[in-house]
Amino acid sequence: MTRTPILLPDPSDETLTRPVSGRDQNGNEVQIRVVEERPLTIFLNSQEIVTAMTIGDYPEYLALGFLRNQGMLLADDQVTGVDYDDDLETIVVRTARETSYEEKVKKKTRTSGCAVGTVFGDMMEGLEGLKLPPAELRTSWLYALSKQINTLPSLYLEAGAIHGTVLCEQHTPLVYMEDVGRHNAVDKIAGWLFRHGAPVEDKILYTTGRLTSEMVIKTAQMGIPVLASRSGFTAWGVEIAQQVGLTLIGRLRGQRFVCLSGEERLIYDADITAVAPENRKHRRKSAAHD
Repeated sequence: MTRTPILLPDPSDETLTRPVSGRDQNGNEVQIRVVEERPLTIFLNSQEIVTAMTIGDYPEYLALGFLRNQGMLLADDQVTGVDYDDDLETIVVRTARETSYEEKVKKKTRTSGCAVGTVFGDMMEGLEGLKLPPAELRTSWLYALSKQINTLPSLYLEAGAIHGTVLCEQHTPLVYMEDVGRHNAVDKIAGWLFRHGAPVEDKILYTTGRLTSEMVIKTAQMGIPVLASRSGFTAWGVEIAQQVGLTLIGRLRGQRFVCLSGEERLIYDADITAVAPENRKHRRKSAAHD
């Protein structure tokens, strides 16, 4: 029996989109819903860290995950409080450990993520000597996940202009997060994992966006051994995946996919003739989404 995902996007939440009127290619008046984009300033104790542009859902998971992926929140840190103020558009994460990251915050890298991601310090920090667990990956899981995820309720299907990241176990989606930038979506997953202490050695991370160095690094830092996407790769993303032993799957559409790292862990157990090819309508949507 297929489990229901723990968390799903909520397309009915009217605070995440806004109706906007315009005209179509024929000059007819139309009204569509567009995704909201609002600032969220993240503090760690008394220090302001960053202002992220986000759709505004799950601010606690976003803040915890961002700080965790930046190496500012340690695995054994005791979080004593998370205070979110919607009016001030701020969130403060408080820890029992005193923290100060003045020097790290000064070293800032703009990444290739949509909505412009930011990484503080050395992007490769924490990857030295890291080797991810050699988790097996069945092709039947990939095809099942692709089919399920593409049909789950989402803001993308409602309004577009958004990226999704899904935490999965074998053929089952568990947590589905969306945001204007894929770096935010994956940080929400990291925050959920940190808050709930969930195991990661048997998990798969699925993203709708490109497999860039940032996405590979974040996945590796979380300890997740498999990263899959409908989209393509960057050379540095592939290089880092091979370095840390991350199984990297891209261009996962219909019957097709490409594995550029960890191919020795693939188990080809699916009957590809039983997998439906991707229809043209979905291909056009995917091309616009990439």
